[in-house]
Amino acid sequence: MIASVNRSTNSSSFLLTGFSGLEQQHPWISIPFFTIYAMVLLGNCMVLHVIWTEPSLHQPMFYFLAMLALTDLCMGLSTVHTVLGVLWGFIREVSLDSCIAQSYFIHGLSFMESSVLLTMAFDRYIAICNPLHYSSILTNSRIIKIGLTILGRSFFFITPPIIRLKFFHYCHSHSLSHSFCLHQDLLRLACSDIRFNSSYALMLVICTLLLDAVLILFSYVLILKSVLAIASQEERHKSFETCISHICAVLVFYIPIISLTMVHHFGKHLSPMVHVLMGNIYILFPPLMNPIIYSIKTLQIRSRMLRLISENILRYSGTLGGKHSQQINAAE
Repeated sequence: MIASVNRSTNSSSFLLTGFSGLEQQHPWISIPFFTIYAMVLLGNCMVLHVIWTEPSLHQPMFYFLAMLALTDLCMGLSTVHTVLGVLWGFIREVSLDSCIAQSYFIHGLSFMESSVLLTMAFDRYIAICNPLHYSSILTNSRIIKIGLTILGRSFFFITPPIIRLKFFHYCHSHSLSHSFCLHQDLLRLACSDIRFNSSYALMLVICTLLLDAVLILFSYVLILKSVLAIASQEERHKSFETCISHICAVLVFYIPIISLTMVHHFGKHLSPMVHVLMGNIYILFPPLMNPIIYSIKTLQIRSRMLRLISENILRYSGTLGGKHSQQINAAE
């Protein structure tokens, strides 16, 4: 193990970390992780398929939900190969270029999810506070522009610090804290001047994640004020109901990312197991929970998913029945 670490220190590769001290149990630990990744891929693909194939769902609210599902799907795809590779023993090291690329996508997709959640809050604000102008404000062309703005905002501004990682000198042990690459993890191993990256990353978090959270909170203050002004209690309840899914998605995203930040900054004395577990929750919890939240709380998504599942079951049982009949006829 020492020889492996020394070899990594003198090369441009990094050691990925699974659950330290539980290496013998990695094949068993991989079972729930494989199940979660399968659910992430299946759930988000189903949401995208339902929105794509159901004409009644071609509305701004569901377009933004499709953006969220696509972001979650890409987050799962960007980490599945290293997480399961480490647990299955296929991957132990990752090259610097691959590590930087993975870090770029993980952080870019996190900023993108935050931007999509902010856009969904804006959508709910218009739908509740200004319903008569909803369709004229959120036109298809404007939604495309919003989507492109989200994409540019998420991936353009993180490019400078990520590119600088390529030119750092890494003289410490090249052992990463997780089974995937994070910007702050690579900074910890660098011996170069990292002040620009540290300051830039802090400002980026403040100007994106923190600002988005404040704007989402502000939008719900306005929504709450508008809803409480509605005389009918039934209409008030209906308005609140349309926001529950989004509020749950916001909590599912921000609670893990805040918890991971707190652990990284104030939990250095904690067991490495806590860091690994929090890192995986940050990566997997939102992509896993968002399809579940929206399939449960959104009637149109839920009914279409149930219909899709029942159609596939009937088709599968019909195929099995046809094959069984053919076998009986052949035997006769």
